[in-house]
Amino acid sequence: MVEPVQREMERGEPPAFNVPWPVGLLLVLIAGVFLAMSFLPPEVAEQAILLFALFPARYAPETAALYGDLPGGLAAAIWSPVSYTFLHGGLEHLVVNSVWLLAFGTPLARRFGASRFFIFYFACGAAGAFLHVLLYPGSPIPVVGASAAISGLMGGAARFVFLAGGPLGGLGGRREVSTRRSGILAALGDRRTLIFVGIWIGLNFLFGATPLSGVLGVTAQVAWEAHLGGFIFGLLAFGLFDPLRLSPSGGPGNVGYGEWLGDNRQDESRH
Repeated sequence: MVEPVQREMERGEPPAFNVPWPVGLLLVLIAGVFLAMSFLPPEVAEQAILLFALFPARYAPETAALYGDLPGGLAAAIWSPVSYTFLHGGLEHLVVNSVWLLAFGTPLARRFGASRFFIFYFACGAAGAFLHVLLYPGSPIPVVGASAAISGLMGGAARFVFLAGGPLGGLGGRREVSTRRSGILAALGDRRTLIFVGIWIGLNFLFGATPLSGVLGVTAQVAWEAHLGGFIFGLLAFGLFDPLRLSPSGGPGNVGYGEWLGDNRQDESRH
């Protein structure tokens, strides 16, 4: 069976801005939800937030009673770790998340195919929701946004964008660059990956847990713990979703992609 990326390789290089349809669909959906929420009467929009945003208090009945009953009951407790990813707190929040979704979702959607990509994306969002609820049990403050899911895409991308050829191959249409991944131990042992992870965690901490966010004009509370949960899940679980095999060397190194694919490309197309 020919895997999604291999089929793309056989068709040739698409334009650099040819967005995979799963990414395009997510962009349309989150923009559509934002516009719909903007035109709803305030009381209706508030009910939608109560029903679809992530409330840690929903999972702690003993504290939820202090803030009143949240609508939706058990059903909302099940869907809100997914539905909260479609809600955004403002236009700036929406635009920033859309840019990162386009950048990191594109290479992953091309690797995974639609079904794997959607499952991975929402699983990352749910993982971020789980960590946030775990750290803030009973909190009445709602969490909205696709940032945790997109952070998971960043974590997954770290497993292959630093292989020989560099990250632009995955983002700009050169399929040969994105046809291998590193094992988790090899990825975490690679300096470039560690620098990327360190910078990402550092920036999230600065914007979410320090007064710096206020200095730079960020007025909403940043749920950086949810971002961290999504990122860690994406980094660790990427191999469970990736249809492509590990590189012969096990990860980043001095072996070129031409050497990796030269003898095996024809055989791989039969799997």
